[in-house]
Amino acid sequence: MALRTHHLLSALGDSRFRRLFRVRLAGQFGDGVFQASLAGAVLFDPQRAGHAADVAAAFAVLLLPYSLIGPFAGVFIDRWWRRRVLAVANLVRAVAVLGVAAELAAGVHGVPFYASGLVVISISRFVLSTLSAALPRVVAETELVTANALNSTAGTIAAATGGGLAIGLRSLLGNSSVNYGLVATLAVVPYAVASLSALRFTLRELGPSEDERRRRETPREVARGLAAGARTVRSLPNVERGLAMIGVHRLLYGVWTVCTVLLYRNYFDNDGVFRAGLAGLSQIVAGVAIGGGLASVITPSAFRRFGPTAWPGAMLLASAVIEVVCGLRFTQPWLLVAALLLAFTSQSIKISVDTVIQHDTPDAFRGRVFALYDMLFNVALVLAATLTAVALPETGRSSTAVAVLALAWALGAVLYVSRSRSGPALRTSV
Repeated sequence: MALRTHHLLSALGDSRFRRLFRVRLAGQFGDGVFQASLAGAVLFDPQRAGHAADVAAAFAVLLLPYSLIGPFAGVFIDRWWRRRVLAVANLVRAVAVLGVAAELAAGVHGVPFYASGLVVISISRFVLSTLSAALPRVVAETELVTANALNSTAGTIAAATGGGLAIGLRSLLGNSSVNYGLVATLAVVPYAVASLSALRFTLRELGPSEDERRRRETPREVARGLAAGARTVRSLPNVERGLAMIGVHRLLYGVWTVCTVLLYRNYFDNDGVFRAGLAGLSQIVAGVAIGGGLASVITPSAFRRFGPTAWPGAMLLASAVIEVVCGLRFTQPWLLVAALLLAFTSQSIKISVDTVIQHDTPDAFRGRVFALYDMLFNVALVLAATLTAVALPETGRSSTAVAVLALAWALGAVLYVSRSRSGPALRTSV
């Protein structure tokens, strides 16, 4: 406990880290408000989509376009002043939210609505990639895993809090398109706060280096830079294995997430304190926030003690056990337990992979690698939604799916641990 407290206090002792931390918390709180409003309108408005195929289509429209441009965004993160990126991007998405809110209030459907949502979500992913690339500039290498745990998990809790606020306000105001739009506008405030907080850095403080900043690339050079980023990943075995492992995990966790949405929309009924619909999903969000918070407390010490192979490998295996024990019951209480525990394992894996990438990737390529990382997240979620739409019933209830997920998580754990032991080791002092 003393060691963990020492690392935490050391990270928080740097005023630059605290400023970057505020940018993340404000931005992700706004993400929670906006995304809860968007999800409520898309998934739980009877006049909008709600079937598995519709959910998959929504994910594809909102996530795949950014997946195609994400690597290019990473190149710019390595070329533009990251302080300016954070300030301008947060301001732009604050303005974009107003447009989406107006569409929600007007009941706009189809391509225009999804395109507007795509703008905000794409900017949010760009901001998160920039924050991850900037983190090693404001914290010592020995505190990276602690900083990642605090940043990533506190950001998740902030997003969950914002989502909970949006859901609570929507319940008070009533379930209508106008009210979804009104609630979405609240995201403007935290986005503006994040933009102003970023301006407290000096222009060069978050990087990239002056040598990299001087370069002005043509589109062809950008493409070559992307290829160089991909080669960098291939040349860093720890990074390559980490990305492969978390890609598989996000695919499986994404299937579980979509199944959970469908269960609460089409299968569960209100049962005492356990609610169906959007109110029930808010309970799941609370469970996810608690599980993520626990991961931020435990993972830094566990990562240092057990290393970057054993700890995430154990979390993959634990996910398999959780899925079998909790998932086969198809009841709200057990699903809530699964949400908390799977959030713990998922956040632990993410913190570990973030640390490996930041530790092993040169600063000149770090933005590109994190943009590829985000692209992997998006593609995995779209694939998960598509698999759910094709293979599972509209209710989301499938014992076969639970068994397949558990088996895949267990197999992933075995493959990751076995392949990591044959490769170079990462120092666990980070």
